[in-house]
Amino acid sequence: MSQVDYYQVLGVSNDASADEIKKAFRKKARETHPDVSDGADTEDEFKKINEAYEVLSDTQKRAMYDQYGTADPRQAGYNGYADVGDVFGGFEDIFSVFMGGMGGGGRQRVNLEGRDMRAQVIVTLKEAATGVEKDLQLTRTGPCGTCNQSGAAPGGTAKTCPQCGGTGQRRTQRRTILGVMESLAPCEACGATGSIVDPPCPTCAGDGRTRITETVRVNVPVGIADGQGLRVSGYGEAGVRGAAAGDLLVTVRVKEHDTLHRDGDDLHAMAAINIAQASLGDTIKVAGLFGDEEIEISAGVQSSENVRVRGKGMPRARGGTGDLIVHLRVDVPKKLNKKQRELLREFGESLGTGKGAPTKLERLKDWLGA
Repeated sequence: MSQVDYYQVLGVSNDASADEIKKAFRKKARETHPDVSDGADTEDEFKKINEAYEVLSDTQKRAMYDQYGTADPRQAGYNGYADVGDVFGGFEDIFSVFMGGMGGGGRQRVNLEGRDMRAQVIVTLKEAATGVEKDLQLTRTGPCGTCNQSGAAPGGTAKTCPQCGGTGQRRTQRRTILGVMESLAPCEACGATGSIVDPPCPTCAGDGRTRITETVRVNVPVGIADGQGLRVSGYGEAGVRGAAAGDLLVTVRVKEHDTLHRDGDDLHAMAAINIAQASLGDTIKVAGLFGDEEIEISAGVQSSENVRVRGKGMPRARGGTGDLIVHLRVDVPKKLNKKQRELLREFGESLGTGKGAPTKLERLKDWLGA
């Protein structure tokens, strides 16, 4: 997993508010944007800033990062550039007016990139604690092996679309009461790809994609929680004619354990003890996640009390381990033999407990004279 400190990248504290994070991002983005800075490392720095902002500006992703340290794009689902349109203050809206944004026209962007796909993996609580690799059988739209995503048949060529000049968009004009307005629309001649293949690939019909079935290995990190998502980059739907593929978004489901209940990083277990153990104290064994744990029971413990065993809970991705909390239940025997009754009666008399308060039935019998 990535060790990049996103808070440090943006220059904010770990408890920074959403507004502070946004202001820091805007400032950093202006300083490092490739269009305004000529530094050799500007582009890499700009990518880091965008990656950090994408994580910290999203409540769920930030919480996931704070708890699990899932900064690796293949693990935590962070990819690409954040939307920096707000950084440069509405330039796009201004452009859209000049390009026909008024009256419902405007620019229409065609996304040739592949769509994201979703899948689910199921792990045991122990696998969630140790981390595990899981293989997924995936059927998706993948790269065409016949044309190598070019869309052209073997020996064929891809030529620049004469209608749009390779831009994938066509400029149209229309007259309005404000004058002639221009707008951009997807080029129908080339399917917005900017090129025309001749002849098209017989396998994919010029699309550069075909259906494939493959095995994808998903790395489930240590300490993952039920319902947490992972992103496997590039394993979504393939893009048209070599455009970027989407990602595989994997939801992890953690199966319930037979005897342990997870609450955050802590594990909870139940243990039954008898009245002698509760009175005198004892050492008992409780099944933990990785084997039996010895638990010291203090003398005089009461039912519903618990014992905390430090460091025997769930491991955390960023270091440390939760605790094992054992909830005690004192079992009172329902059946006693003669000797046990005598011993308990003798024990009770030694405590001087007496007869105790009369029950409702006894009070009713007294009132009736029974």
